[in-house]
Amino acid sequence: MYFIEFIKGSVKQVTTGNKYYWAWVVFLCLLIVIGTIAYINQMVSGLLVTSMRDQVPWGMYIGNFTFLVGVAAAAVVLVIPAYIYNWGPIKEIVIFGELLAISAIIMCIGFVVVDVGHPERVWHMLPLLGTMNFPSSLLCWDVVVLNMYFLLNFSIATYLLYKAFMREDYNHKLVTPLVLFSIPMAVSIHTVTAFLYNGLAARPFWNASILAPRFLASAFCSGPAIMIILFQVLRKTTKFKIKDEAIWKVAELMAYAMGFNLFLLIAEVFKEFYSDTHHLVHTKFMLFGYHGHHNIVMFTWFAIFASVAAFIIFVIPSTRKNFLTLNVGCILIYFGVYIEKGVGLIIPGLTPDVLGEIYEYTPSNTEIFVSMGIFSLGFLIFTLMMKVAVPITRGEFHSSRVSVSQE
Repeated sequence: MYFIEFIKGSVKQVTTGNKYYWAWVVFLCLLIVIGTIAYINQMVSGLLVTSMRDQVPWGMYIGNFTFLVGVAAAAVVLVIPAYIYNWGPIKEIVIFGELLAISAIIMCIGFVVVDVGHPERVWHMLPLLGTMNFPSSLLCWDVVVLNMYFLLNFSIATYLLYKAFMREDYNHKLVTPLVLFSIPMAVSIHTVTAFLYNGLAARPFWNASILAPRFLASAFCSGPAIMIILFQVLRKTTKFKIKDEAIWKVAELMAYAMGFNLFLLIAEVFKEFYSDTHHLVHTKFMLFGYHGHHNIVMFTWFAIFASVAAFIIFVIPSTRKNFLTLNVGCILIYFGVYIEKGVGLIIPGLTPDVLGEIYEYTPSNTEIFVSMGIFSLGFLIFTLMMKVAVPITRGEFHSSRVSVSQE
């Protein structure tokens, strides 16, 4: 009965708001409609309307998927100081990291669905219903860990919010083990995603054992960058108080992750150029172009510049604790990692192809519109969840029955 009241109250929360809230919701819904129309056209015409071809079978969809898996995994940056070190300022906001992870996983699943030619056949990979070819298929491992991580975060967030709604203390013996279990799960979702790449023997650019650590290091940069911006927006648009110490601690953790990510990048570049095998062609294509093909060189160097500049900003305490330079650093690292896991990872790994052919991939309008729709869906889901979570954590939205009994 109380849970039904919680559901009804949540619906009321998301259906009430000021003009800015509704303008944002309508804007996202419009983008979702545009993305849906583009996807319907893709379903009718086939993947030919995308720019993906036999030479480059992965493109913008898988690049976004890889990036968002990192965003989802980055919730661990809040979980570790909150639940292992019991640091109060971050423990107050860890629920928002869980909600961001839920939204990111939903977007990940969306990009996988639009990337396959026949999404109606996805049920073949579902446990009990289909044949997953488990455990030999890495794709099946990815399906398992992504869904487990989603269910874990969804269950934890729903339980914590419901208990806060009831104004009751949560069961620490239940929540703490689940939250701690989410740490290896967060590591596993990005590790298995990395294994999907470096398990392809015909793609030497991805055959690096440090790919999984690089994925994790970059994830612990990009995800927290989004969180820091969101926390500031939350402080401006609501009455929820987030301490500066919490934001600065997240920024400090980002500095360590960025330093490690850059170190791994340097190590990989050294290995490629010092060994100077014929596989160096992929790295040359990424950094300098190859046989007159330079379409990704500008993006690669911008990503490197953005990552180095952001690292300098975050490693210096005075710039890390200045919100102007802090936000500049967050924007730089966001785009730096986004390019690194999209343009800088997929395109060089597939160019030249196994036959030496060079196909310059550029996302089509269909891919851009569909991606825009999926990102908008994730932003909308996150917005609606925050519309419920913020008043609950502030004590403004709670069970009336509990309130009466306490009075």
